[in-house]
Amino acid sequence: MKCHEVYLFSISSHSDAISVNSLDITFFKPAIDFSQYDFLIITSKQACEALKQYDFKEYKDKKALCISKASAKSFETLGGTVLDVGKGYGDTLIQKIEAYPKTKKWLYLRAKVVASDFVELSRKNGYSIDEVVVYESQCSQAIQNIEVPQNATLIFTSPSSIECFLKNHIFYTTQKIIVIGKTTANRLPNGVKYTLSNETTIQSCIDLSR
Repeated sequence: MKCHEVYLFSISSHSDAISVNSLDITFFKPAIDFSQYDFLIITSKQACEALKQYDFKEYKDKKALCISKASAKSFETLGGTVLDVGKGYGDTLIQKIEAYPKTKKWLYLRAKVVASDFVELSRKNGYSIDEVVVYESQCSQAIQNIEVPQNATLIFTSPSSIECFLKNHIFYTTQKIIVIGKTTANRLPNGVKYTLSNETTIQSCIDLSR
């Protein structure tokens, strides 16, 4: 398949696809006392971008549980140390959290709207997790206005990218749909056929498109 037939709906881009920014991000800087926590929870690159607003010295000793290799790489780019890495979606973090004593305190740096209830489930099991909203996502005009051929390959990297696409578009059976993870796949309308990437990375999705 020619690369011009591949559409990537993400806040990241790739040279082998038509990259459509799916979200406009607004960052917040709430007051955070990092000294209260043992570990951080990072589930997106945007959380790392939000962290740039804080003095690195405040959280340099706080290892982070990251949802994917991509978010782990983003945290390491800040100079941070990764505690562990999930498999790309929130539910896989529960087992990671439960590998540590319930006396440990976690801080989840999150979006205003999240797709997984792993925090609630972990709390019910007795784990101490605080949440702080450090960014908000809104559908971009780019994803709402894009014209997509009916025979194109569409790559979605988040549940919100699907939701935003569906505001003004529908899926055709002639289109090939590739999603980056199970949480994203769950946001597809019933009956839509899709392919799940082997790894929760954009490159894995691009490889499938070929």
